[in-house]
Amino acid sequence: MSVSPDPIRSPYHIVFEEYDLDNGLHVILHRDTSLPIVAVNVWYHVGSKNEREGKTGFAHLFEHMMFQGSANVPPNGHFQYVQQAGGTLNGSTTFDRTNYYETLPAHQLELGLWLEADRMRSLRLDEQTLETQRNVVMEERRSRYDNQPYGTMFEELLTRAYKLQPYRWPTIGSMTDIRNATLDDVRAFHAMYYQPRNASLCIAGDIDFDTARRLVERHFADIPSNDGDIYRPWVHEQRQHFQVRDFVYDAVPLPAFLAAMHIPPLAGDEFPALYLLATILTHGASSRLYRRLVHDECIAQTVYSGALGLELPGLFMIRAGAQQGVDLDEIEDAIFDTLAKVREQGVTEAELEKAKNGLEAMTISDLASVQSRADGLNSARILLGDASHVNSDLPRLQAVTADEVQRVANAYLVEENSTVLHYLPWPGEVPA
Repeated sequence: MSVSPDPIRSPYHIVFEEYDLDNGLHVILHRDTSLPIVAVNVWYHVGSKNEREGKTGFAHLFEHMMFQGSANVPPNGHFQYVQQAGGTLNGSTTFDRTNYYETLPAHQLELGLWLEADRMRSLRLDEQTLETQRNVVMEERRSRYDNQPYGTMFEELLTRAYKLQPYRWPTIGSMTDIRNATLDDVRAFHAMYYQPRNASLCIAGDIDFDTARRLVERHFADIPSNDGDIYRPWVHEQRQHFQVRDFVYDAVPLPAFLAAMHIPPLAGDEFPALYLLATILTHGASSRLYRRLVHDECIAQTVYSGALGLELPGLFMIRAGAQQGVDLDEIEDAIFDTLAKVREQGVTEAELEKAKNGLEAMTISDLASVQSRADGLNSARILLGDASHVNSDLPRLQAVTADEVQRVANAYLVEENSTVLHYLPWPGEVPA
């Protein structure tokens, strides 16, 4: 067992203990007795990047399948048990991980552990469950992506920005792959990833450490892990030397501009500077791109930028929605001119300090609940390899200098490293 070092008492430092069970399950315990509640949070180190081309959407499909019953829990029984106990629950899927969580009254800790252990040990996987959840996911794909204005915009960008890395499809997968998934496919995917040695369990809140360890041992210690290889793609894109450009037409009311530049992974030393630069560019009415595009030149209705932090190299993305009658070339020129000024002149100390203060306030606010702290601990463990990194996010951001921001802008936010997409309404009348 290890204990997080240097237990500094501050609004954002999280003190915790961690250890491994013999079956490989990583366990993290964080105690906060300010409220009589407890968070149970399980991360599986599997997301859509662990899928193979032609068999996409499986990680997200399991976000649904994991609520469809196990040896001792009926379909959707998780919701009934937790809600009757006065708690809440949910799950989510990203490119790199899948998580499930319950927030419960403190005296109901064992209920949350029993539910998570039962589905880790004995998830119900049969044709009826697969067919039901397949249809649910396909309908979600239709409503959120295919039939939603701008719903496929991000997907269209990914397929052009990535050639090698398995981020080139969305987490929901393709309609064809979801439709063609067989029970054998699903069972093989489950056997590989949904096992103790590929999971991290965090318990946070009003707990007694000895009691929590005893309950974890009782419910999880006898769950076996498979000894086969776990597929973890580690391919990186080749350096991009020429801009990729394309045009997509869709049933949308106004044009939208998207650009994506390849950047290092979340764990990279340069990521904090890129994260701060995104804040300087588009977060708030005084940010550089918002002030220029929306306020001063009135050529865009909205503008957003973000550094997509992923386990493999990610993307720095910029998106702008055009005002009526504005050509996207005008927006594109203004965006790349703004980036050129950052590369040439850097950012001011005032801009940098404002961005740091805003991100610090947001980080502290995000860590207010025990469930968000449990999520942060599991995120650091799974994506960064060490749960203690949850306490280094803010120090890393605060240490960034204006020179570093200018350097990463020159290294990555250049036109030859960009994929540009003009997302346009259909010419003439928009189809019904």
